[in-house]
Amino acid sequence: MPSELVIVYHRQPYEEAVENGKTVFRENKSPNGIVPTLKSFFGHVDKGAWIAWKEAEDPSNPTFERTIEISDQYGDYTVSRLPLTAQQVSSFYHVTSKEAFWPILHSFKEKYNYDPVDWPTFREVNWAFAEAAAAEAAEGAVVWIHDYNLWLVPGYLRQLRPDVRISFFHHTPFPAPDIFNVLPWRKEIVGSLLACDVVGFHIPRYSANFVQVARSLYDVDVTKREKVPDELINDGTALVERSVPTSITYEGRDILVSACPVGVDVDFISERSDASETLDQTATIKQEIGDDTKLILSVSRTDYTKGGIEQLLTYERLLERRKDLRGKVRLMHVSVSANRNMAVYEQIQGEVEQIVGRINGRFGSLEWQPISLISTAVPFRELVAYYRAADICWITPLADGMNIVAKEYVAARTDEDGVLVLSEFAGAAVEMSASVITNPFSHKSMDTTIDMALDMEPEDRKGRMQALRATLRHYDIQAWAKEQHRLFEAAGKHGSGKGNVQTAA
Repeated sequence: MPSELVIVYHRQPYEEAVENGKTVFRENKSPNGIVPTLKSFFGHVDKGAWIAWKEAEDPSNPTFERTIEISDQYGDYTVSRLPLTAQQVSSFYHVTSKEAFWPILHSFKEKYNYDPVDWPTFREVNWAFAEAAAAEAAEGAVVWIHDYNLWLVPGYLRQLRPDVRISFFHHTPFPAPDIFNVLPWRKEIVGSLLACDVVGFHIPRYSANFVQVARSLYDVDVTKREKVPDELINDGTALVERSVPTSITYEGRDILVSACPVGVDVDFISERSDASETLDQTATIKQEIGDDTKLILSVSRTDYTKGGIEQLLTYERLLERRKDLRGKVRLMHVSVSANRNMAVYEQIQGEVEQIVGRINGRFGSLEWQPISLISTAVPFRELVAYYRAADICWITPLADGMNIVAKEYVAARTDEDGVLVLSEFAGAAVEMSASVITNPFSHKSMDTTIDMALDMEPEDRKGRMQALRATLRHYDIQAWAKEQHRLFEAAGKHGSGKGNVQTAA
């Protein structure tokens, strides 16, 4: 049976394991990752499908299960798995996506590496995704494609199935033309995106940048521009926009351009935070660090975009200039390896470990360790307890598409306490104006804001957290889902497709 909604994402929608010689499919450990959110859309259609890749030693092996049927709490849906060799995965994902696209998307031109890119393999993999989506989609179906490693899928899919509605969502930043156009494949990439009915981004700055890039490469007209909602205007950040194109035309086709920040499941996190086992674990954490010691929590991946090194150097300066804090503050720095197969991330991890060792050696004692470095993922249930225990959540990326950790921290603070220090270069900063905004490129800004957070009075902390929680409710995951459904329907009216995906109640 053809599918009314086809989700195209590089990851499979579950965790695959072998138990007693049998393959089993488990729910993802974190309920707030993008995968569970996307799966929730299957509850609003009679038939859905998910397209992903799975590594295979021999893609031609007839025993490889290319299609499996899943039935879980989100509904019944088909998973079409594309068998890719280890070489294809390395080329398409680790090299082209991570060494060429990732640094450009985050405006790190100096990290861009063009030489090892095998563009024919990237095309080949994207064509395979497009073919699989075309095979699964019903007449006029919505095909919803996610993220930059599948940039060429819309163009291929439009050739194969001109009847379907194509929506594409970016989970990363999108840079201005002077950065994006460094990519030698820029016209092919943007030409593919212009085959969509909807192109979505987290915040207005990224959608505005996309339109500028498109207009620099093609004869694209802006047909509608709208004021940015007041809730997404924060003059304290570098990413603020006041008006943004929301509709463009190219070769007679209308393309909707959307900016909608992805949120978190506030109710779920709040309930998890208030659970008795979480409160017990929170009390244990506070007892371990000491009642008079303040806990600073930093959670990110080991990536040059996340600003981990700059943050650690700020912490070192803090201990240098404020002797009163020695023995009275602890930083829990969670830096999870982004990709162990890439030398650039190994180098950053090595630098992080070296700086942490130096700080602990300089300032630590038998009774007090200034930094606890965690290099493995913390289970979500445990992480919520640390959110609840942390006096400060310190999120200072140099560039970030959104930053879900910042939102999870606020959702967990049902006690209306705690301080969020947030980089102005994180997408979340445009909506979370009640946080303490910092510039991670400025020593003065980083030093001043961490001092401010440590010294903040209880009344100020409460007022800011109340405002942050109100914002979080406004742009929660349900609001994001509702907006995506609206865009699907709008694409049906203005785009090529004639089908209908039922809007969530």
